[in-house]
Amino acid sequence: MTQASRTITEPRRRPKQERSRERIDAILSTTMRLIGEKGIDAVTMKEVGMLAGGPIATVYHYFPNKSAILAMLYERFSEVSRARLAAIVADVREAKDVIAASDRLLDDYLSRVAGDPAIQDLQNAIQADKALKNLDIAETRHQAKMFCDHVIALLEPEKHEQFERMVLLIFQLAGGVVRLALAQGEVESRRTIEDYRSIIHTQLRLFL
Repeated sequence: MTQASRTITEPRRRPKQERSRERIDAILSTTMRLIGEKGIDAVTMKEVGMLAGGPIATVYHYFPNKSAILAMLYERFSEVSRARLAAIVADVREAKDVIAASDRLLDDYLSRVAGDPAIQDLQNAIQADKALKNLDIAETRHQAKMFCDHVIALLEPEKHEQFERMVLLIFQLAGGVVRLALAQGEVESRRTIEDYRSIIHTQLRLFL
């Protein structure tokens, strides 16, 4: 991520006191609720400040713009994603467990995004904002590496590099597949997810 991107997306101040952390939590939870209710484009910094229990100046004290709020919301979503990923891959003991773990990861991600309209809108906004999209790519690389680091010992050494590239693609494409599935009807959506699951299984079996 470039210095310019960091300037756009990072909060002005990191909370050091409990009161500051509570204030930032209120700003973030209010923003997320508004996103779910009216969509991200309709949310304004002024409205966030009013509904979070303070003047708009307090919002700007911590966040220079809406992109910075979205970046921190995405950071927190990613922290939860990492923890859930770690818990799922912790059950991998042998090669056959890798495919089962991939199924659980796909189902978990789908259920989280499908179950919260605000997450869906946040994900769409991330893809539309160049600076935030860079954050998403960096996070995808990190989570793909977490997966690989845990299972790669089960593979032949000469396959490691190609496996890492393939896993990165699977993780990156998952977001687009889920967005497509959620825009479809129930039957077509289910087929889309199962088709992608089949692709994942086929690719993983090339290495296992």
